[in-house]
Amino acid sequence: MTRPAKLMFAILVTATLASCGRESTPTGPSGQTSFLTGTWRGTVTIQVNPGDPNAPPPTTGDMTWTFDVIPETNMQSLRATIRSTHPWLTMETTGSTALSPGNSPPTQISTHGEFNSPRGCRGTFGSVGTAEATRIDADFTGTDCQLATFTGRVVLTKG
Repeated sequence: MTRPAKLMFAILVTATLASCGRESTPTGPSGQTSFLTGTWRGTVTIQVNPGDPNAPPPTTGDMTWTFDVIPETNMQSLRATIRSTHPWLTMETTGSTALSPGNSPPTQISTHGEFNSPRGCRGTFGSVGTAEATRIDADFTGTDCQLATFTGRVVLTKG
């Protein structure tokens, strides 16, 4: 072996051994991500006490949902932080979201949870619909103070 070849071989062996036993350093977040991860904004339209002869007409307000994947769930279970500035349903809460049958759009999305009602009690809500890559369209129903029910629709877009 020539002297330049021996030198090149020594450099390669040294470089290889110098990196032995070391793990690479992460360059970004290491959690699972989903097409849902992030903030979605849109509106919720609800009618309070539907079917009641004196029910008020449906009203609309702004709504924001932020999704985070729950680890080790095949990206099919997420935590949703929900904020509503709807005049009747002003709230901020956390809900549980599931995707079925898979974690790729389009897929069915369902979310449920509880919230602190502006009327001083705990309310419940549920939502089922379709999640596409940049749009969610779902029903939105619930109870409030066991005196009122509401039903409606939430439409959200990502971004």
